[in-house]
Amino acid sequence: MAQVSPKQDLEKELEEKLSGIKVQKTEEETKAAAQKAGLPYVNLKTFPVDTNAVLIVDEKSARDGQLAVISKTGQNLKIAVVDPQNSQTQLVLNNFKKQGYTFGLVVTSSLSLETAWQRYREKKTRTEEIRGVVTLKEGELSDIEKQIKDIADLKERLTSLPITKVLDILVAGALKIGASDIHFEPEEKVIRLRYRLDGVLNDVVNFSPIGYSNILSRIKLLSGLKINIHDSPQDGRFTIRRGEQDIEIRVSILPGNYGENIVMRILDPSTIKQKLEDLGMREDLLEQIKKLLDKTTGAILTTGPTGSGKTTTLYAFIKHVNNPNVKIITIEDPIEYHIEDISQTQVEPKAGYTFAGGLRSIVRQDPDVILVGEIRDVETAEIAMQAALTGHLVFSTLHTNNAAGTIPRLIDLGVRPVTIAPALNAAMAQRLVRRLCPKCRKKQKINSKDLELLKKYLATLSKSIEMPKLNESFEIYYPQQCRECNNTGYKGRIGIYELFGIDSEMEKLILKSPAISDVQELTVKKGMVTLLQDGLLKVLDGTTSIEEVMRIVGE
Repeated sequence: MAQVSPKQDLEKELEEKLSGIKVQKTEEETKAAAQKAGLPYVNLKTFPVDTNAVLIVDEKSARDGQLAVISKTGQNLKIAVVDPQNSQTQLVLNNFKKQGYTFGLVVTSSLSLETAWQRYREKKTRTEEIRGVVTLKEGELSDIEKQIKDIADLKERLTSLPITKVLDILVAGALKIGASDIHFEPEEKVIRLRYRLDGVLNDVVNFSPIGYSNILSRIKLLSGLKINIHDSPQDGRFTIRRGEQDIEIRVSILPGNYGENIVMRILDPSTIKQKLEDLGMREDLLEQIKKLLDKTTGAILTTGPTGSGKTTTLYAFIKHVNNPNVKIITIEDPIEYHIEDISQTQVEPKAGYTFAGGLRSIVRQDPDVILVGEIRDVETAEIAMQAALTGHLVFSTLHTNNAAGTIPRLIDLGVRPVTIAPALNAAMAQRLVRRLCPKCRKKQKINSKDLELLKKYLATLSKSIEMPKLNESFEIYYPQQCRECNNTGYKGRIGIYELFGIDSEMEKLILKSPAISDVQELTVKKGMVTLLQDGLLKVLDGTTSIEEVMRIVGE
């Protein structure tokens, strides 16, 4: 390997310094030009550029006009230009007016503009990667759906198909049955195939390793992964085109003892419930949340483990507050579902666009509502809390086991209690429990063990919550088995929740840096319905079972 001489090192360092000085000089000149034109200056390298907004105008027009659309709220655009007086720029701007858009201008450098134009190259790359799209024709899909009613039907189809058709049938079967993930797990003599249905893994079929390499290669090709790499983890994604709807498939490949494990996460936009009313909240809780969403400042944090529906809840919040008079910007990792008429941005650590850095830029964009995918560190937490204090409504998630853990978790991250107390409007926790199958659930007299459990945990329930009288003759629903629910007893999932708002008493407690137990004690004293209690209330109304609630929440 050729050695780099000290002289070459020096030349490289000098070249980098000169380049940096040149860039700095260009940006200073652009700032001066912006000031002269009476317009704001923006450096797009640190600005949350909305990809969907950039693509409103084609690349040729953008380059000819030396501009880029960098954000969109309803019919209002924010457009970055190099020279607002440029004749070609004026032509493109006039065209926007003809299309019914209104816009505000900011000035940026030609170097900075390349950052926005990079979105065209990314779009072109994705478009050219035909290998990254699987089209399921409606006729074929309809035929498959007629033949697959449950996992037993799918197993039968898979064992009689050529290996080349297996992936198509697997994906179509997953969509039909409502699976969220497909797992390929190589074992010593077989490949184990499982679906995750309603949060629980279900065996589909074990098949011979012969031909698995073909499935693996096809998935890698579709996902843009390296076929010849077998000893390192790889992550990718591809698209399923179903009629006019695109369904993203996120792929994770991990080396194992007997081959590479594959997990395919299905991001089907039709399965995400975006209305608050569809999440399964009690009427009193729903009203409480709607009042919180009517506020114009403060933070609402939702907590829970991975897969507990936090993102779905945040999107429901966004949909509820979204209207033409409100500017909403998100920063996510990654953007899982696209929502119309809001600016969604995705973290790009390699480009320096982190949660903290992106959030700092977003605040300068004068949004009304900010969604932060997750608070992971003190810098992001502090900026989010400051944003909540300075006229923004902030939604985000945090990893804790319950709502009471939110306060100690923020303090552990390094946020000062004096900041948390006035910034936080509410903290909530959530889980997803499986719904009893409506076809086969059976109502019967409650057994003594379940009756004691209900009495024990619902004894402290707030008096404002209506509850039937519990005795030995009380009847509840229990799970059974049928084809409709793949013999699991359950079909679909629903949220269970706990939430507390911040009042003067809670503010005083926060200032003392309380333990989780202290926060929990005060919230229950003030009438908070806990996760467990909310789950048991859903047992009483026949939505789920005691067994399922205890599996998810525990005692």
